[in-house]
Amino acid sequence: MTTKPHHLFTSESVTEGHPDKIADQVSDAILDAILKDDPQGRVACETLVTTGLTVVAGEVTTSCYVEIPKIVRETIHEIGYNDPDFGYHWENSGVVTAVQEQSPDIALGVDTGGAGDQGMMFGYATNETPEYMPMPIILAHKLARRLAEIRKDGTVNYLRPDGKSQVTIEYGGDGKPVRVEAIVLGAHHSPKVTTPKLRADLKALVIDRVIPKGLTDKKTKIFINATGRFEVGGPMGDTGVTGRKIIVDTYGGVGRHGGGAFSGKDPTKVDRSASYAARWVAKTVVAAGLADRCEIQLAYVIGVRDPVSIMATTFGTGKVSDDAIVAAIRQVFDLTPAGIIRDLKLRRPIFKKTAAYGHFGRNEPGFTWEELDRVDAVRRAAARGR
Repeated sequence: MTTKPHHLFTSESVTEGHPDKIADQVSDAILDAILKDDPQGRVACETLVTTGLTVVAGEVTTSCYVEIPKIVRETIHEIGYNDPDFGYHWENSGVVTAVQEQSPDIALGVDTGGAGDQGMMFGYATNETPEYMPMPIILAHKLARRLAEIRKDGTVNYLRPDGKSQVTIEYGGDGKPVRVEAIVLGAHHSPKVTTPKLRADLKALVIDRVIPKGLTDKKTKIFINATGRFEVGGPMGDTGVTGRKIIVDTYGGVGRHGGGAFSGKDPTKVDRSASYAARWVAKTVVAAGLADRCEIQLAYVIGVRDPVSIMATTFGTGKVSDDAIVAAIRQVFDLTPAGIIRDLKLRRPIFKKTAAYGHFGRNEPGFTWEELDRVDAVRRAAARGR
């Protein structure tokens, strides 16, 4: 048998203070505020952030009232933009809103239980980590979360909210992770800290706390603030827009992506809800032992309840045929928009916390698409279809 060559794969993450992630969190905070008082509310909310300004636009249909500028400012404050020197401040930022009602043409299809738009959505799972996620993105998220943690708990007093991480994993010929090839951290900081101190602190307090020791070796490359300084960051350094980190939000570039963003969209938008369902299905298939890796594609048409296609791909790792897996999925899961919303309990204000550090691989309250409640049912259905 021919052994496949080793290969490298890289994924990145960003902190909650990255401009694009500020935009995602603002959009989802507005969505949560509406769903809290009006679970049937329809929301498609986009946010743009730049130096001293936040712009919120989109289509909203709801029976309740939410004070958008207040939600914007509260979200910015929670993230940590509480110093005017950062160039973006929760009290001083201007807030512009341009929100209108959803098109009645779209409502015609959604009101009858159909999908809110056409499109294709993907879900993915792998058994290479306990989270059933690719190792590069999981480690990148953990680095970014740890960077925010030591800033917020006061472990270091010079960090600012923006930041990025990146992890390169070497995979062996069997497709399993072997070692960490490279680690990248970019940390927004005050002018007062020296580069040597920042690099030493982040190596000890972030990288050494997150990356398992057995995965690094003398050849592992580490880059911390590779240019030396990262004093200008956040919306002062870069404009942020909702939906511009869709690969960070999903699987770090592993597998395919349908192109639709998640944040700011209520669950009638299959861009979001069907992507969550596809992850739920793929994770269930892998956890059931039917494959080491699984990618699910779902496709919908506006106003129609049932998906027009369901595809499963196991990349040659399946213990049963891909056709048998699809048959099992059809038996066990209701993949209509209404069924997804019901089974995943998506009419709740649970979305703001998904808007940073990834929508998948998080076994936290509210992440219902990560639950493994249908493993036995899928395993039995697949066995019947062999």
